Amino acid sequence: MKKKKEKSEKKESKTVKRRAYEIFKIEKKSKVSKKDETKKEIPKEKTVKVIGVEEQKVATKDQVKDQNKLLKNFLIALAIFTLVFVLIILAIHASRNFDYRGIQGDVIKEEGVIFYHISFPIILNEKPMNYNVYLRNDPRKLENIPFNGNLNLLEMMVINSSDDVACEGDGGIAIINLQQVLRVLGTNIIKDSNATCDSEGRYMFVNIKQGDSTLIEQTGPACYNLYVNDCEILKVTEKFLMEALIQKIGE
Repeated sequence: MKKKKEKSEKKESKTVKRRAYEIFKIEKKSKVSKKDETKKEIPKEKTVKVIGVEEQKVATKDQVKDQNKLLKNFLIALAIFTLVFVLIILAIHASRNFDYRGIQGDVIKEEGVIFYHISFPIILNEKPMNYNVYLRNDPRKLENIPFNGNLNLLEMMVINSSDDVACEGDGGIAIINLQQVLRVLGTNIIKDSNATCDSEGRYMFVNIKQGDSTLIEQTGPACYNLYVNDCEILKVTEKFLMEALIQKIGE
């Protein structure tokens, strides 16, 4: 009986141990399972790069046509503005300067009086300097005064004028201008009321007198009649001077 009892106790002890071990395994497995679930529940943070594509609208044919029209109008307006700007600059330059057949000068306004200034180099007393000419008429407009013939500049010139071309002092100014400028250009001027045109062309002869129109007419090899109409003596003498300047320093 005693042995049976011991065997029974041993057997029961083994059974208790086996159940305890199974319970331990179950609890351990349960903890591992919970741990895995926890890991699954808290995933690691990941940086996700998102590449976006911006949606663009495609212009229609009408929109492209309108854009081209606007660009064309803008370019036309820009070209017109540039042209107007250039014309204004040229007009300002023309109002202050002039260029006539190789003769360049500037316009001077002084006390309401306009002078057309021309300067050219000369040698005076063996020293180089600039000589200044001041005209009362625009050289470009003097083109309207006819010059029938060719200018033949010589070292000597005789000038005569009638009393009816005095023109309230303009006649005296005109003759003084002729004398001063032509002397610088190499022509000495004298006044001789008895002189006439020299058919042999040994000297120049200029006769200033009244006429139906203002013009210059060649009457001999170096002889000229300067006709004055409506007291335009400054115009006809300045036309004569311009022809002399063009021949000497112009084109």
